Amino acid sequence: MSGCTAPVYGHRSASAASNCPVCRNRSSARRPSYYDPPPAGSIYRSGGSGGRLSSTGVGSSRSRRTRSGNTASYSSSEWRSIEPLVQKAEEQARAFPAKKDLFLCHAWDDREASAAALYELLLSYGATVWFSERDLGLGKSLLREIDRGLANSRIGIVLVTPAMLRSLLAEGVADKELSALLATDRVIPIAHETTFEALREVSPLLASRSGLDTAESSMEDVAAKIAAAAAALAEID
Repeated sequence: MSGCTAPVYGHRSASAASNCPVCRNRSSARRPSYYDPPPAGSIYRSGGSGGRLSSTGVGSSRSRRTRSGNTASYSSSEWRSIEPLVQKAEEQARAFPAKKDLFLCHAWDDREASAAALYELLLSYGATVWFSERDLGLGKSLLREIDRGLANSRIGIVLVTPAMLRSLLAEGVADKELSALLATDRVIPIAHETTFEALREVSPLLASRSGLDTAESSMEDVAAKIAAAAAALAEID
């Protein structure tokens, strides 16, 4: 805008705007521009999408119901991450009604700890989950059963922990699961006791996917949000 002083001096205060020859006659109730600071109560953080605006202390923009009847509420930034997966889950539910909701990809060392805890929480919210500790039969081929589990699940979730990062570096079984999941657009990472920044050092492709973080919500809340997203039920407000 010719003559506007905002690019040099900014318009972050009423006095700055009043000193601008172009903008001083405009209403003080102008729409915010890229010169304005972020709204109060918001922080800019790096996450699975490489950085997104996360509202703190702001009401949730969407709510969905789990099959168990619980309600999961999403912030605006979480909904932007979850909405594409909700759409995919609904498409998959219509096309493949027999598939399980979720495939849980986890590190071997987490199988009796955080992965088992997440699995039980997902079940408590009514989700159906393929989990190697429960779905691998005796004498069955590990990789073949994992392949079937992947094929027969609508959405993949990756529990990203320090153990998972070590497993990916070692190119273990979890690395093979992740490679298959990344070939789809139906995967969401869950950071637990680690960060997306640490994940980015090991798997930039997975870190580029929008995800959830148990440092920001409890494991119970994360499980509810994932279960509600995968449930393919009508949205509620």
